[in-house]
Amino acid sequence: MLVVRAARELWLFLPPRRRREQFTAPYDGAASLGHVVQALGIPLTEVDPLVVDDVPVGTGHRPPDQATVEINPVPRPQRVPGADGFVLDVHLGTLARRLRVLGIDAAYRNDADDDALARQASEQRRVLLTQDRGLLMRRAVWAGAYVRGHRPDDQLADVLDRFTPPLHPWTRCTACNGPLAAVGKAEIADRLEPGIRRRYDEFARCRCCGRVYWHGAHSRRLDPIVAAARSAVCPRRR
Repeated sequence: MLVVRAARELWLFLPPRRRREQFTAPYDGAASLGHVVQALGIPLTEVDPLVVDDVPVGTGHRPPDQATVEINPVPRPQRVPGADGFVLDVHLGTLARRLRVLGIDAAYRNDADDDALARQASEQRRVLLTQDRGLLMRRAVWAGAYVRGHRPDDQLADVLDRFTPPLHPWTRCTACNGPLAAVGKAEIADRLEPGIRRRYDEFARCRCCGRVYWHGAHSRRLDPIVAAARSAVCPRRR
């Protein structure tokens, strides 16, 4: 038997009966502490450090019977050495587009299954963002994070708070994640509606899919999102 103390930030992963300051959990003495934590419902991506009887330990540690285990959340902001952007699961499409608006490398496909997501995260060294605890518990996942919140605004705020990524608004294609480059109006004039040609002079084009962008009415609706993100992230990166 183990005495478990899980931080309140992790209670959302626990069943209601265990959402309290301390509870006991069965333990056979053979399983690693990492296995015990995930058996409770908490992905290891959300935990750091683990402490047994006041001593920090790794996930492979095997605690003695009657030990007290403290499960703490990952400190924020979190740094993931070697990470090169994010990959998002199929349920986070709106979040992916908002990250791209902010110039954050956010890979996303609405038809990717769990195997493909885990493989992409590993091969491309991306942090997997998901609300699927089972997916985060897969050994194949190189790095991941559980996204808190039901609304896209809350999800974006959570990711920015956790990782404080550098922001480069309006530099990525919201459709394919490709980089944008300035393009002369004359080069793409034949692709523009007459009203757009008259009203705007500055354009960008995706280097990957060729989609054309300008800072029109749709972009201005996103300006408050960009302003809020800058206010949240920039002071914490100084």
